[in-house]
Amino acid sequence: MSISVETFFLDPSAEGTLQARIQQMVAQGILAGRFRPGERLPSSRKMAAHLGVSRITVTLAYTELVADDYLTSRGRSGYFVSDNAPEPPAFPAQRFNAGTVDWHRTIGQRFTPGLSLDKPADWADYRYQFIYGQTDRTLFDSTNWRLCALRALGMRDFSALTSDYFDGDDPQLVDFIARQTLPRRGILANPDEILITMGAQNALWLSAQVLLNSRRRAAIEDPCYPALRTILTQSRCQLSVVPVDEDGLPPADLPEHTDVVFTTPSHQCPTAATMPLARRQALLDKAEAEDFVIVEDDYEFEMSFLKAPSPSLKSLDKNGRVIYVGSFSKSLFPGLRLGYLVGPAPFIREARALRATVLRHPPGHIQRTVSYYLSLGHYDALVRRMSKTYHERRQVMVNALDAHGLTIAGQGTYGGSSVWLKAPSGINTTELAETLRGKSVLVEPGAPFFAGETPPEDYLRLAYSSIPSARIPEGIRLIAEAIRDS
Repeated sequence: MSISVETFFLDPSAEGTLQARIQQMVAQGILAGRFRPGERLPSSRKMAAHLGVSRITVTLAYTELVADDYLTSRGRSGYFVSDNAPEPPAFPAQRFNAGTVDWHRTIGQRFTPGLSLDKPADWADYRYQFIYGQTDRTLFDSTNWRLCALRALGMRDFSALTSDYFDGDDPQLVDFIARQTLPRRGILANPDEILITMGAQNALWLSAQVLLNSRRRAAIEDPCYPALRTILTQSRCQLSVVPVDEDGLPPADLPEHTDVVFTTPSHQCPTAATMPLARRQALLDKAEAEDFVIVEDDYEFEMSFLKAPSPSLKSLDKNGRVIYVGSFSKSLFPGLRLGYLVGPAPFIREARALRATVLRHPPGHIQRTVSYYLSLGHYDALVRRMSKTYHERRQVMVNALDAHGLTIAGQGTYGGSSVWLKAPSGINTTELAETLRGKSVLVEPGAPFFAGETPPEDYLRLAYSSIPSARIPEGIRLIAEAIRDS
């Protein structure tokens, strides 16, 4: 790799001859870790022209750096950072002066969350990966995904690839969602009632921004998806948390004067509880009687391998009170960041306008690739393969948990990709997770899912989306052993 000449600038405040300043400039770049062993420096001619100095000055500076083993010369190939060059210090360099700004006072709004989920970047290096929402490369259909991506790059789709939709979406993808995806959930929608989003979380954020303000009240489940709680806290609305039971959100416990209810009825996050049909109808009746709307996050409906999925709230809604959130990121891969909002046209119009001011629209190439992957039948084949494998892994996990006497607090009625576990009283699962990391076991502590300053510490979520069945029993044994030793 060659280092661009544009990255070099002489410090006007530096002292010494031009040759010494050039040496210092290169040496500092190596010591700071910006220039790495094996990278080629600009030629002396290019460097001289860029800095406005004579070529001999640069050549002499390079020669001194070779003598000090910062650089090495490879004949006509040029000068390269030496493999024996001094290594950057282990501590991070202070790149800029901290300045005189009081950032604690200057920041007008704060967006850093409190307790949040830890998603380590090296999760795949763990042998026992009980972490939620990650892609199993043994299941993913990379061949057909690559073919669809290449097809979307073709001249036939040049417009879809390069156009600025402004506030619009790929009509081919929207059409497939309207005619194929939504009817499977009992939902009928027109194109002006569908908005493509950057994943379910972006859909939840758009919903909160459009529906709420500081005078309105939102109700959420407890425990719930931590990012949703953060989104609503940032919206500055009045927020009520409603504890869930074995059937999900209890409508009777919703506070008076609620304006918006956020719920995950198909697979409650994180307990995986499934809301019964009677309770769904009761929630809709209450919404009509008390004049509030419902945001239904149906993030994992495809993983209903135990029974046919229960009807979505949106499909039961006769009065236009349900905003529906769907996602392709859970079933394809989380890095896709593609989901959709379905709701009455006036709501979608406002959400579309808000999206346009923030990110205009999701990338056209991604939308068209997903459209091909869906319409050619690859997505359905992938979901069938995942469902079969998840069903097998779930049974192995349930058997292993039962064998070690661990308590399943929530595992869902219709499937999903995780179970919700309750550890024995007195076990701090955050500390347990740290202990297990040393044994190459990755689990998710339950505390971040709960509201309040003192959340329960004895819950954890175990997912089976990215761990092979053969490794589950040993992983569960290690978890049970760590709990006994705590």
